Amino acid sequence: MAEIRWNPLIKDWVMIASNRQDRPQMPSNWCPFCSGSGNVPDDYDVLMYPNDFPALSPTPPIPDEVETSIFKVLPSFGKCEVILYSPEHTVTLPQLSIFHVKKLVDLWTERYIEIAKDEKVKFIFIFENRGEVVGVTMPHPHGQIYGYPFIPKKVELELISCKEHFESTGDCLICTLNSEEIEFKQRVIFQDEHFVVYLPFYSEYPYGVHIVSKRHIGNLSEFSEIEKLSFAKTLRNTVGMLDSLFDKPFPYMMCMYQSPVNYEDTTNYYHFHVEFFPPMRSENKIKFNASSETGAWAHCNTTAPEQKAIELQIAYERHIKKVND
Repeated sequence: MAEIRWNPLIKDWVMIASNRQDRPQMPSNWCPFCSGSGNVPDDYDVLMYPNDFPALSPTPPIPDEVETSIFKVLPSFGKCEVILYSPEHTVTLPQLSIFHVKKLVDLWTERYIEIAKDEKVKFIFIFENRGEVVGVTMPHPHGQIYGYPFIPKKVELELISCKEHFESTGDCLICTLNSEEIEFKQRVIFQDEHFVVYLPFYSEYPYGVHIVSKRHIGNLSEFSEIEKLSFAKTLRNTVGMLDSLFDKPFPYMMCMYQSPVNYEDTTNYYHFHVEFFPPMRSENKIKFNASSETGAWAHCNTTAPEQKAIELQIAYERHIKKVND
């Protein structure tokens, strides 16, 4: 079964994808993303690979006849792609050169532009799941891209807030957040001319850093070449910083928020940013999303962002020293 069902209580869509339940557990001595597997070219730097078990498809099956006046159903139309970061099976993002990560940024940009050409797609979501604690079964470095035929609820709420702020003040809300964080200083981890990394005032996660463009930009296709290179360096150093917290690969969910496509013009009020959702609250303790977070969306961060920012600043300096040695 593969279809999209409407939740009338919160006015949001749910992807039903029972086909993904049949995903095989990969043998330990074989990887479909490694050169020589027969699935990918023998020589590549970064690569788009069609998802073998997509939740969304450009040719979806006809939904089951379960729709009623209140239970709405849509075909599971959309795009699901895997983005391979490197042919090396065990390499981590901080171990790649800045110019290699720039190739990754270029590929993300190409795919954003290409997927946006389909008028049925409304939002393009670039993300990475990293670590067994977030359910990753394939260690080969990779991320994913989903092209949704709807605006996901979190994004919808951000768009509403940003639009309301712009209409009442004439300013971009995320530009204002940047200014407030930079002025306060304590929660800023590092920055350069083009991007700033901070643990936001309202962080739901102990180490939930944001990467935000300083220039008011909506999506990757608007980046200059120097901004792409800066973003590559910033992303690489952000993951390196997280890995330096406890001197081991740090699990996270990395989510990229960009302008919707084939939608109203959000140029004036929406702003490119990346959010990390790391599930650890200390080296050996997991921050579980329990009843309050999951059932009520009432998040509780049991740490102070200002204190955790100091840990991250120290980890960043440790990472930079390691890179420069």
